[in-house]
Amino acid sequence: MSKQNCRIAAVQMISGPRVEANLQTAARLLAEAADQGAQLAVLPEYFPIIGAADAERLRAREDFGHGPVQDWLAETARRLGLWIIAGSLPLTAAAPDRMRNALLAVDPQGVCVGRYDKMHLFGFRHGDEQYDEAASIEAGERPAALATPFGRIALSICYDLRFPELYRALGPVDLIVVPAAFTDTTGRAHWEILLRARAVENQCYLLAAAQGGRHENGRVTHGNSMIVDPWGDILDRKMKGPGIVIADLDHARLADVRARLPALAHRRL
Repeated sequence: MSKQNCRIAAVQMISGPRVEANLQTAARLLAEAADQGAQLAVLPEYFPIIGAADAERLRAREDFGHGPVQDWLAETARRLGLWIIAGSLPLTAAAPDRMRNALLAVDPQGVCVGRYDKMHLFGFRHGDEQYDEAASIEAGERPAALATPFGRIALSICYDLRFPELYRALGPVDLIVVPAAFTDTTGRAHWEILLRARAVENQCYLLAAAQGGRHENGRVTHGNSMIVDPWGDILDRKMKGPGIVIADLDHARLADVRARLPALAHRRL
């Protein structure tokens, strides 16, 4: 079966500690993307909740397959007729004091057709700015890709972007999705470089949906959501604040880039 071209969108948010308010914002932005012709949209990491402490995310955990956020995803996908890749939400883990940072993919019928649990857990120290995801998150065990009418999609979350072997293990793919809540410190230094590199080296489209701005808890996320084509060109971007970026995934463009520079075929490792 031939792969279909697709209009794809990234949703950028500044999520806060109240789930219902975040879902209302996400619904508005997804509807905006659908109105502009998007067939697939990606929400950022932790779109339902970014709280003042890890304990707030732990309290918001849902069992996989059940819960208000998952019910909302199914209803929204059906209502908009949209593929939704929900950047991440907190799901229960084996340990009672841990959570899974999980990406869920929902088809236009509202069926969850894919799950990926973040494998690489962020740790960073720079003066007073410190992060240790391993303190509250149970890491995922395996990479995941999603088969869609638009092609094969590599699933990842935020810090995974720094590990190119993850995408090589899944390739070749037509699209990489990177929902994120990159810190502004690391984002200003590395975000765009890493995104464009992953698109170029895998000769595929890349869609990055970010948190972007100052959150209620004082955290500042980098934003700069973007869509990158297989040649590394940025097709659309949004630096800060809630909104969407949108562009077309064109399989003729994919084929042309891979034919002119067949780097994937030249791999030795």
